[in-house]
Amino acid sequence: MSILGTRVVRTEDPLFLTRGAVYTDDLTDERLTGALHVTFVRSQVAHGRILSVDTSAALEAPGVVAVVTATDLTDLAPIPAGFPFVDKAVIRPWLASDVVRFVGELIAVVLTEDRYQGEDAAEMVVVDIDPLPAVVGTQAAARDEVLLFPDVGTNVYAAFGEPAPEDFFAGCEVVVSQRIVNQRVAPVPLETRAAAAVWGEDGRVTIWCSNQGAQAAKMEIASWLGLDPSLVHLITPAVGGGFGAKIGADPEFALIAQVAKIVGRPVRWSESRSENLVGMLHGRAQDQVVTIGGRRDGTVEAYSLVVDQDAGAYPRLGVVLPTLTMLMAGGVYAFAKVHAQARVLGTNTTSIGAYRGAGRPEATAAVERAVDLFAAELGMDPADVRRKNVIPAFDSPHTTSMGATYDTGNYAAALDKALEAAGYADLRAEQARRREAGDVRQLGIGLSVYVEITGAGGEAGAASENATVEVHPDGTATVLTGTSPHGQGHATAWAMIASDQLGIPLEKITVLHGDTDLIPRGGGTMGSRSLQQGGAAVHQAAGELVELAKKRAAEKLEANPEDLVVDQGLAGLAVRGTPGVGITFAELAADEQLLVQTTFSANGPTFPFGAHVVVVEVDVESGKTEVVRLIAVDDAGTILNPLLADGQRHGGFAQGVAQALLEEVLYDSDGNPTTSTLADYPFISATELPSFELVEMATPTPMNPLGAKGIGEAGTIGSTPATQNAVIDAVAHLGVRHIDMPTTPMRVFRAIQQAQQGGN
Repeated sequence: MSILGTRVVRTEDPLFLTRGAVYTDDLTDERLTGALHVTFVRSQVAHGRILSVDTSAALEAPGVVAVVTATDLTDLAPIPAGFPFVDKAVIRPWLASDVVRFVGELIAVVLTEDRYQGEDAAEMVVVDIDPLPAVVGTQAAARDEVLLFPDVGTNVYAAFGEPAPEDFFAGCEVVVSQRIVNQRVAPVPLETRAAAAVWGEDGRVTIWCSNQGAQAAKMEIASWLGLDPSLVHLITPAVGGGFGAKIGADPEFALIAQVAKIVGRPVRWSESRSENLVGMLHGRAQDQVVTIGGRRDGTVEAYSLVVDQDAGAYPRLGVVLPTLTMLMAGGVYAFAKVHAQARVLGTNTTSIGAYRGAGRPEATAAVERAVDLFAAELGMDPADVRRKNVIPAFDSPHTTSMGATYDTGNYAAALDKALEAAGYADLRAEQARRREAGDVRQLGIGLSVYVEITGAGGEAGAASENATVEVHPDGTATVLTGTSPHGQGHATAWAMIASDQLGIPLEKITVLHGDTDLIPRGGGTMGSRSLQQGGAAVHQAAGELVELAKKRAAEKLEANPEDLVVDQGLAGLAVRGTPGVGITFAELAADEQLLVQTTFSANGPTFPFGAHVVVVEVDVESGKTEVVRLIAVDDAGTILNPLLADGQRHGGFAQGVAQALLEEVLYDSDGNPTTSTLADYPFISATELPSFELVEMATPTPMNPLGAKGIGEAGTIGSTPATQNAVIDAVAHLGVRHIDMPTTPMRVFRAIQQAQQGGN
């Protein structure tokens, strides 16, 4: 019986739950003995001209070894935007010397013998800044009244797509339009960013840092520092969450390496939570306008999505996220016409990067709100409108009007499964009863049907990944992977795949990752790519190792290689039809190294899909929302380990509900962050969540031999609009048409008051 598809408990957990894993801040590597500690001096002004930076007092402070400013980095070129379509004048300085463009921008680096000395010394660095007007929000940025980069002449960093034709909605009996805010959120990983660096006598620098892909981070740092990649050795210790914000490298990581070179000593850094909330990449931050039109029978004939993406001060991955939003604009629907366009604008705020789903949740949130708005305008049940418009089931590629080629899907079945599990008719009956009775706690039922793209990127932009499998003479095995786990359970999953093919027990298989000397090539972990590419690579490597072993064993067993089969109990090869004649992989490894390195290339990306039903109770007197049920169908193709998949789903639901109800990064009109501590930035806990109701559905993909699609971001994509729709549905009978996220008690209460006063 195969181990694949079973609920194998994570082999990683005993370490995490006992003495704990070693994160970057925990490193005790002897090469870091005597390391100096870095404290960054960051701008407290969102936009302004730097008049002077006085480090004299800080240099006299106890424990201070050096203070590095921009004048010490003149041999480094500024950091380019990194995207060919962004004006080359949009560059980021390593340390600001002329202009600061967001609160949190780096100005100086204080190096101290002990960490605690850095905080006091950093406060002694006197930075004189002449404030400039701040650009906050895309609407202000679009006016171009204040420019972040005057030489560019505009705050528009990029634009994609064209306006919809004037007659796009011609002939539609009903047309509904709504501005929607998909708010800025902070990733808040359990482990904040951290890095350490030391230079060797051979001129190579070893860097440890918290990231989602060592190989990409290494290449980025080498490029920034003007180094040959062979001179950079990057190691990824245990990583406490990433959610997209740790893709690649951050400028701080490269700076750690550079200042280590300047002072001639090892250097280490770990940021505080408040520093993380203003310095680490944020997510989402889209202003959207949806327009949807169609017939009164519920048929949607045209849908338009126009996006203004806030990029923050400097272009990071946020610059390209709207292209994914546009690609997935139509979602699961067979709309006759779909239009999408976007522009990306610079603001005096923290830069935007990928955040769990990265552009795809924004597309789903927009279209799922649009469908609900359309249904409300028609007076139809939102489930009926969805069922009427979804793409019919297909098991061969389906190409949408936006150019996405979906692999396999059955969206109506997912919706029906979710509705049946929820007891949808009974929920609507209970909702009607409460409305009739005028209950204080009104019931809201929110739906979403989603599809997303996963496994679209990877190494060199290709849907490929490498893996190495080696069996040792003692019967153990090692798997080297180019993926980079930070909570996903790769050590368990990849060992399951190797064990299934080789018969070697899980406890004898070690999975290694995140060391660029050991694993020079790798695509990392993002975009829900790991199993369908990294896992498939392990599957392929183990299969190739079996074939290699057959060739070697044939001679020893005096048999035809085609007559040899894997004997799981033996953890080796046996001659078909000849009991007792065989040889273990360990015995073969004792004679000659038994190792295979391979690269798996997928046939294309995959498109997981699903349907969520969220049930909430809203207190109409206070606006407070309680999520009482969350029913989810998440079809990710063939499931390798249901325990791991369910864990990914649970985490995704929590983040999605949190965005819908609680989370929002806020700035005042001067660009000052007002949510820079966890006292001001709320995120969800188990007490705000129900037990999730998981409904199983599996539609395998032909894009990889495992039949697997991505699961890491699905929960977030489906739960956010379902929760928002549920909150609005709970108060729709009071005249509320729309409430932007987060649907906080104050926003809900105000929406009710405005509706009752005749305007929403």
